Amino acid sequence: MARPTSLTADPSADAAAILRRVGFAILFFAIPLSALFARRAVVALAPVAVVLLILASVIDGRTKHLGEKVRIVVGSPGGMAGAVLLLWTALSLLWTPFMSEASERLLNIATMALMALAGYLALPDRMRSANLYILPVGVGLAALTGMAMAFRGTGPQDPDGQSIERGMIVLALMLWPAVTWLHSRGRNLEAMLLGIIVAGSALLASDGSSLQGLAVGAVIFVVTAASPSFGSRLTGWLMAGLLLVAPVLPFILKPMFEIFLGARAPLVTSLNTWRMVILNDPLSLITGHGLETALRGRIIGLVPPSAPHTFLFEIWYELGLVGAVAGAVLLYRSVLGAGGQRPILGPGIMAAFATAYALGCLGIGTAQVWWFTALVVVVLIFVAIERGQFRTTRPKAILRRTP
Repeated sequence: MARPTSLTADPSADAAAILRRVGFAILFFAIPLSALFARRAVVALAPVAVVLLILASVIDGRTKHLGEKVRIVVGSPGGMAGAVLLLWTALSLLWTPFMSEASERLLNIATMALMALAGYLALPDRMRSANLYILPVGVGLAALTGMAMAFRGTGPQDPDGQSIERGMIVLALMLWPAVTWLHSRGRNLEAMLLGIIVAGSALLASDGSSLQGLAVGAVIFVVTAASPSFGSRLTGWLMAGLLLVAPVLPFILKPMFEIFLGARAPLVTSLNTWRMVILNDPLSLITGHGLETALRGRIIGLVPPSAPHTFLFEIWYELGLVGAVAGAVLLYRSVLGAGGQRPILGPGIMAAFATAYALGCLGIGTAQVWWFTALVVVVLIFVAIERGQFRTTRPKAILRRTP
């Protein structure tokens, strides 16, 4: 005899499930689609999704051992390197000529870090597959929408096309967790089809940075799939190594590109400007010029207009050696820590790292809030995917014969 519904129903659990489903729908579906139409869609929707997840975790109490999780994150080598980087960034406010703007940027960075931590703690220890399957659907629909917009030109709501460019970049980042989830469930054909659709959408876009980032991520995906240990270490070493030796790059690359592209090529001019900035003030390589100087300095003439827009230049120009070393340690430890949890998730995680790093090197404006928010969203999605791997195969049915 079935129990009465009043005895088995749990209104609080049902409310938490609804809030959690809406939160994941915003993260997995609404963000990749709306980023194509509104420039600040990621910034506006991501906090709403995190708040809904927090409310759901408070209502049903499914998230446990919060203190232990915080200690693990903060006490890890990557967490300590991130704390050092954040502290040094705060100290750079003492010598930056843009105190007000730098303080606002530091507040945004700290807010994004807290939002990432809160979202990480609010995610349930076990994720339902039904919630995670929303992700490839949202990414695929966004890719088809972006392809249609590229065929008919720039969207009417954004005459300068910046929303579409940002949307394609967000789509390039979110492709890898979507592919990772499908791959972990054995749906490799669907994962390949999704990658082709997103790549086709990026190919039709006016800005080629999203396609270039996807290409770098695809290479790392293949390498890591062939050799997980080598792929993760290669990604970590390349990311950390390029950041550490960045001041040497203009001295090495300028003569090489000058031979093939000519002395007046924009890339050669940019590298030469970076080289002259280092030679004119070599002592600033230790401390940097302070937060926000790479961006605001162009406006008042402190930084030459032809200076590179890559984050490799910005990190060294603003935070110097200390910031670069802390950032390199943070990147390397994060890559190694992320690649060792679930081997099946490794290729997608490394590809996401490589794509984000390549986009930063291409100069997409990594100091802006929407970029930090997009990275936080991708991190939370990967954490959710990792917690959805608690059962990869269905249990076999055992038939017993009756005597």
